[in-house]
Amino acid sequence: MSKKLISFIDITKSYGDNIVLDELNLYVRENEFITLLGPSGCGKTTTLRILGGFETPDHGRVIFDGKDITCLPPNERNLNTVFQKYALFPHMSIAENIAFGLKIKKKSRDYIEDKIRYALKLVNLEGFGDRSVDSLSGGQQQRIAIARAIVNEPKVLLLDEPLGALDLKLRQDMQYELIRLKNELGITFVYVTHDQEEALTMSDTIVVMNQGYIQQIGTPEMIYNEPVNAFVADFIGDSNILDGIMVQDRVVSVLGVKLPCVDEGFGSNRPVDVVIRPEDVEIVAPEDGFMEGDITSVIFKGVHYELDILVNGYEWLVHTTQLYAVGQHVGIRVIPFNIQIMNKPESEDEEAVEIDA
Repeated sequence: MSKKLISFIDITKSYGDNIVLDELNLYVRENEFITLLGPSGCGKTTTLRILGGFETPDHGRVIFDGKDITCLPPNERNLNTVFQKYALFPHMSIAENIAFGLKIKKKSRDYIEDKIRYALKLVNLEGFGDRSVDSLSGGQQQRIAIARAIVNEPKVLLLDEPLGALDLKLRQDMQYELIRLKNELGITFVYVTHDQEEALTMSDTIVVMNQGYIQQIGTPEMIYNEPVNAFVADFIGDSNILDGIMVQDRVVSVLGVKLPCVDEGFGSNRPVDVVIRPEDVEIVAPEDGFMEGDITSVIFKGVHYELDILVNGYEWLVHTTQLYAVGQHVGIRVIPFNIQIMNKPESEDEEAVEIDA
């Protein structure tokens, strides 16, 4: 297993009376693609800026490769940042943009020219060195911003919502480019986004954040299939999240109906959150379901149909590859393994996990 490269230890940051990070603890492993994911204001960009040296925490330490860098300026840290606004210099050619940091470091002309050729080849823009910034598309400009960062040979590349300004097709293309670059370069990527699909597509590890707290850390598969609370389940993909009562081990009551599940250890007659993914809801004949209701909406999504089914006063979201009609009376059922039970948090910003840094 790769060694810990970066550790955030008890990081707290406030702006006035607004606490953005509250004793955050997190580590990043060498050669890892780790994504900080969450809604606006959750603290993910502040975490990245503290790592980059653009912000100083009120309390806590940042350890990088065994060294305390909490108070080091950005130019003394072995990392580079790529922002959503690419910050390319319009009066310079592509080659001059890429070479900017190397010239500041007073590298030789031959060294710089070799690095420019290497970087342009790496981002699939060979022969673009003499072009102006304005002649490039958004996706090409983003590649140049990445090329400018990687020629400095950082140990860590920080990316702050770098694909947010691109259209859907370009964004998807750049996701694959970033995965390829990470694998070829063998450096650590710390990526910030609010886009769940981006996080699930690219990451080795996802850190889900909300209101300054870490809610869950895990692989994309773990985050999606085993969310630790209703916030994570709701933020990562679509979910049906219902109030339930844990009657006893392996039995939960939802909308007045007792359902078998596989969860244990929640106690008896305890309020819980019940999470069921829309693709796990099976549509059956009314007499074969554990509940029955009427289809109120059908939307074609390309690979599946998205249905709303009104059952016992609750509108279920269901994904299916079979076409049904609005107004059709159907039954629904879910196998016990696909019913996820979670403790209800005591407050909205309750911290879900403690990370040993």
